[in-house]
Amino acid sequence: MRMPSFEFRLPRSLCSIWRIAVFLMAAPVLSAALSPSALFSDHMILQRDRPVPVWGTATPGEKIAVYFGGQFHRVKTDPQGNWQVRLKPMPPSFEPRELVIKNLTTPGEKITIRDVLVGEVWIAAGQSNMAYGVSSASKADAEIAAANYPAIRVFQMETRVAGEPQRTVTGLWKVCSPKSVGDFSATGYFFARDLYQALNVPVGLLQNAESGTLAEAWMSKEALESDADFQPILDRYQNEVTAYQALVASGDASKTNSPDSTDPNTRITRPSGLYNGKLNPLIPYAIRGVIWWQGEYNSERGEQYRKLFPALIRDWRARWKSPNLPFLFVQLQNLDIQPQPNPAHYDELREAQLMTHRSVPHTGMAVACDVGDPKDIHPPNKQPVGQRLALLARNLVYGEKDLVSSGPLFRKFKITNSNIEITFDHTGSGLVLKTGTALSGFEIAGKDRVFNRALVELKKNKLIVSSPKVPKPIAVRYAWLDNPLCTLFNVEGLPASPFRTDDWPVHSTGKR
Repeated sequence: MRMPSFEFRLPRSLCSIWRIAVFLMAAPVLSAALSPSALFSDHMILQRDRPVPVWGTATPGEKIAVYFGGQFHRVKTDPQGNWQVRLKPMPPSFEPRELVIKNLTTPGEKITIRDVLVGEVWIAAGQSNMAYGVSSASKADAEIAAANYPAIRVFQMETRVAGEPQRTVTGLWKVCSPKSVGDFSATGYFFARDLYQALNVPVGLLQNAESGTLAEAWMSKEALESDADFQPILDRYQNEVTAYQALVASGDASKTNSPDSTDPNTRITRPSGLYNGKLNPLIPYAIRGVIWWQGEYNSERGEQYRKLFPALIRDWRARWKSPNLPFLFVQLQNLDIQPQPNPAHYDELREAQLMTHRSVPHTGMAVACDVGDPKDIHPPNKQPVGQRLALLARNLVYGEKDLVSSGPLFRKFKITNSNIEITFDHTGSGLVLKTGTALSGFEIAGKDRVFNRALVELKKNKLIVSSPKVPKPIAVRYAWLDNPLCTLFNVEGLPASPFRTDDWPVHSTGKR
């Protein structure tokens, strides 16, 4: 007797469910919690009057919504789980509001960022003099006690060196108060305070400075590879890698760090290392501009810096897709920690900075050769430096066109018999020689290229330079030392930049 046969069939809807279940069991589960960049956190400041990117990560294919100030934006994560929206331009606001980010695919997954203001955002970057804290600045106790500015906020990044461009950033936004301001960048804080008082809008700083760093550490690999003049920088690094590999092969590398190490204490000068680890993660956060204090570690290669520094500025502008991004920088301060003349060759680095200011649009240069400490590479008198950067911003960026924001800058010279006549830009209300004509900081030379101390006569907004030792002069230099005598100012109290009228070879000529 044959047993009856039974054919069991699942309903079509249940078959679909079964196939999906089998697939999910077999396939790896790719999921990630909703996570905005750490830049988007409590107490942040968003840039006013321009589109504001907001970005982060989640599981691929999920729908993300962002709410702020009456705006609502929705986006789907890409196959790598990245998402980004752009808030429409907003006016400045002191009102503490919430930025809400929701995962519409996973109900209940929501992030609320509180106490968000809208104002002006600047990057404060460079090396140790930009990193130098308020607690070490002149009159620190009084400055800290008075630092009650809740609409000034600073995002302080942690040190990170990387071999490849990174997307994530680590750091916190801090509200300016006597309790928090001590470890803020002193130059950055004094800049932000002056801007806040002048503009009456919230001011945010992305503090991104590291001690002892070279300019090339802050540049992308592509920027360094774009100019043959920078190839020696890359070659030196590759030679270090090769030498280390040889030590490893010989078993003698136990006490030597690898050049590929990302240990911040040993590799902060690695080409592109800080760009990869600390700058790339900030892109494309909406900013107004950059303030920069760096150059001490490049001073032996002042001639190369003439190209390196403009390339750095172009690189950053390209990354932010902002060809006119304001870039305000500090010309190197005075220093005398070794016997003169010219142990560190700050004069040549200052010249490279002046040349950059003249050749690269939308830059401003704050002269600091009169406010340094000759015996300290980290001068505590940061207040005038921050103030001078703020004057540049107010004039060049915020439209205060009648504001005198720069000291005198050499324009041209004319030789007349035994004199050389010097003409300047940015004379303000007039030129001032602070120590008289005999001790002027000016030197003059003839065709023998021997410089002698010069006498200076002030005629309106021109200087007549001469010396009885140089009857047929052909060149003048002013403040051309590491620790120069700075005597030339405008009536507004802003110092003239050091300069020279000759183009004779200098210490750093050909050094790469």
